[in-house]
Amino acid sequence: MKSLFTILLFCILLGHFNSFAQSTTGNITGKITMVDGQPLASASVTLIELNKNTLTDEQGNYTFNGVAPRTYHLKIQVLAAAEKDLLVKVVAGDTTIVNYQLPKENVQALQEVTIASSVNKFSKKESVYIARLPLKNLENPQVYNSVSKELIQEQMAVDLGSISKNVPGAGIPMIANQGRVTFRSRGFETEPNARNGVAGAAFSSIDPANIERVEAIKGPSATLFGTSVSSSYGGLYNRVTKKPYNGFGGEVAYLGGSWNFNRITWDVNTPVNADKTALFRLNGATSFEKSFQDLGFTNSVSLAPSFSYQITDKLSLLLDVEFGQGKGTSVVRFNPYIGSNKVQSIVDMQFPYNKTFMSNDLAYSTQMLNIFAQLNYKISEKWTSQTIISRARSTINGYITALNGRTDSTIRPQVIVGNTSFIATDLQQNFIGDFKLGTHRNRVVLGLDYYNNSNSFDRVTVNIADVNFIHTPATYRISRFKVDSLSSRGALRIENNGDNTYAVYVSDVFNITDRLLAMASLRVDRYQYKGVYNITTGVTAGGLGAGGIQAGPYGQTALSQKMGLVYEVMKDRVSLFGNYMNGFFNKSGVAADGGHFKPEHANQLEFGVKGDVIDHKLVGTVSYYDIRVQDVLRTDPNDANYSIQDGTQLSKGVEIDLTANPFPGLNIVAGYAYNDSKYTKADASVEGLRPALSGPSKIVNFWISYRLPAGDLQGLGLGFGGNSGNSSYQTNTKTAKVIIPAYTLLDASIFYDQPRYRIGFKVDNLTSEKAWSVRLTPQAPARFIGSMSLKF
Repeated sequence: MKSLFTILLFCILLGHFNSFAQSTTGNITGKITMVDGQPLASASVTLIELNKNTLTDEQGNYTFNGVAPRTYHLKIQVLAAAEKDLLVKVVAGDTTIVNYQLPKENVQALQEVTIASSVNKFSKKESVYIARLPLKNLENPQVYNSVSKELIQEQMAVDLGSISKNVPGAGIPMIANQGRVTFRSRGFETEPNARNGVAGAAFSSIDPANIERVEAIKGPSATLFGTSVSSSYGGLYNRVTKKPYNGFGGEVAYLGGSWNFNRITWDVNTPVNADKTALFRLNGATSFEKSFQDLGFTNSVSLAPSFSYQITDKLSLLLDVEFGQGKGTSVVRFNPYIGSNKVQSIVDMQFPYNKTFMSNDLAYSTQMLNIFAQLNYKISEKWTSQTIISRARSTINGYITALNGRTDSTIRPQVIVGNTSFIATDLQQNFIGDFKLGTHRNRVVLGLDYYNNSNSFDRVTVNIADVNFIHTPATYRISRFKVDSLSSRGALRIENNGDNTYAVYVSDVFNITDRLLAMASLRVDRYQYKGVYNITTGVTAGGLGAGGIQAGPYGQTALSQKMGLVYEVMKDRVSLFGNYMNGFFNKSGVAADGGHFKPEHANQLEFGVKGDVIDHKLVGTVSYYDIRVQDVLRTDPNDANYSIQDGTQLSKGVEIDLTANPFPGLNIVAGYAYNDSKYTKADASVEGLRPALSGPSKIVNFWISYRLPAGDLQGLGLGFGGNSGNSSYQTNTKTAKVIIPAYTLLDASIFYDQPRYRIGFKVDNLTSEKAWSVRLTPQAPARFIGSMSLKF
């Protein structure tokens, strides 16, 4: 009883103490918004006299509790924006509300921010990565498309190929043997090799569980991104990862479907400290699926932890890790027999659609680790320092397969056995300024970039006996035992190679008037190829350069420029734009006269219109581009053992990208891409023709969904969409053509989305239409997927 009385007395005294404390202290709360009223997450708010700091949450809210009565200075700071000091008077027992809206010129922060909006949720275009500056879409003279996580979730996209369906001109993705995915962009092969704006290549499958959005940046973009990230003259794909936010929450989901598809994903976010300046988020997934074909499977697991820390009101740190491990069998890669004067379609070859010709014990395993660290420091109101370290590693072990045509009815299976490793390191230092010269605003980025690439190969290529693919024996099977027994007779590749790139770049966006902006950018790039070290012979050479000549280690210097103009016909609503951009790729080799080659270049001229009208309900871009590639290597007509560097290629076309929200609940995403590509000066066999593997010349994509915005069934929705492309080529020469037929792939979904849970069901390729990628990989027929997620 005495103990019980003591505890009771303590509780009473504690209650009186809390009441006394509450009556003698006060609270400060408020909301930070951008110029358009949208909430601004992750803004730094500091109570200067107490040296207390916090971050705004996803709704832009912040709170300081238990503050002693007096007048304080409240400092609001967003990187790349002018800081704001406000006087706040705290009264005992009261809550003081202090809201703040950023001024017009500071619409976007340098770091990623979360924008909560119910209007046109599929059109979140603002990005700090496209121009490496806080630049709005309507101010940017470059075209880019953005696929948001909301659209990814609604479409139940479980791989990057499904996400890319929403990018105009992407086409059917090409899946490489390690699960790596490649798209088309303006007639060129393009890979998702950028992550948060810097090099983040992964030579394996990339799980989308950690993706906030995918940005398709169009056109040659070497000026700001270099060749280490920009995978083609058509542009690059940037994977923006999910960042920690100020609050506790998360989601766990299960998806199951056709061909024993099973997938679990998780997303957990929490503040680490009481001030909520240290935040942690963990995303991850594990998947298993059998192939729709007779044999084949994939099995993967990914983990993506991220940590952010607002160290002071001027200094912030972001650490982001991406780890993936997988095992699977190679997809079908068919290289048909090419006879002279033959025009044929993959449909007419009678190549089996549902057969792999391999075995499940011929599997590969991959491991991928990407580390990204970014340190932002506010030097002054006008200048910010951004330091970035990115390191990407991919390893591949096991068996990689291909099917090479020998005659019109036979193939020779080929298996690569062994280990391949890729390591890339990217170090960047950017200084970002936002200041005025007179009355003219300047937004400037000055950057230093170091990129190191190191690759190693320890593998052997084995050729298996020919087999008839039309009348294949029922007992036919290529086993692991058979491949291993033949490996001693295969072609051996044991080598290391690598290169270093040193670059400096500068870009300035200059406001001539409030509506007229000019962009000027320049990059100087020094490339040093270290050569190929043959472990067997102990000799370092350049590998086979142009014409099969040993080029040896070499160095090249390249200049890349970017210029653009934007005129906002209707301020913050409609803008006209034009750009002139450059890209380049280093080329090795020696000409017949002993001279070395220079980098290959491409120049793009583009113009169009961007719009964001009817209170953000209609957002879109219409553009015309003309890309001219020069200094292309082609066979020397006087000596087939060498090359000459005078080849040219043309790629021009029109792109349309639209998202619309005509009325509450209805969302529309649509795109159209027309591309006219051809060799304008090349080897006689292909001159004047469309390059093979460039994809269809006309591609359409659309997605329409409706979700009940109110009522008893609020959150119930339907979605329907599709992708269509005309015929294209796997091979296209004047003597031989392999045609890939036109396709139309339709998808549909139904879902019920509630604050605490979500249920969905989707069918991909409703009509089970047969379609092929540019590598002649058959695409899956109708696939059913159901999902259930719990939110907390």
